[in-house]
Amino acid sequence: MKTLIKNGRVVTAVDDYRADIFIDGETVTTIGKRLDMEADVVLDASGRLVIPGGIDPHTHMELPFGGTFASDDFFTGTRAAAFGGTTTIIDFAVQTKGESMTAGVTACCQ
Repeated sequence: MKTLIKNGRVVTAVDDYRADIFIDGETVTTIGKRLDMEADVVLDASGRLVIPGGIDPHTHMELPFGGTFASDDFFTGTRAAAFGGTTTIIDFAVQTKGESMTAGVTACCQ
């Protein structure tokens, strides 16, 4: 199936621009302005971000709980996420009572 996404906002590590995106099967084949290609599906993404995968904003990788840890670590959890189409995770940082959010993030990321 061929899909054409029109007028989307594409944000990369170095650019931020409006463009059309042509997808053939599961592969992005062309990104450009005002693409005029035959497609099975045409989507209007005006005013929207176009991202290549899903974002899971609340995961529990290696989360300590009840004297044990969550079953997924960063290797198994991100691998499973990628197979499901999730390309970005935001892991849960444990904040203990009376501790600042910054201290919780620092503790989890050492």
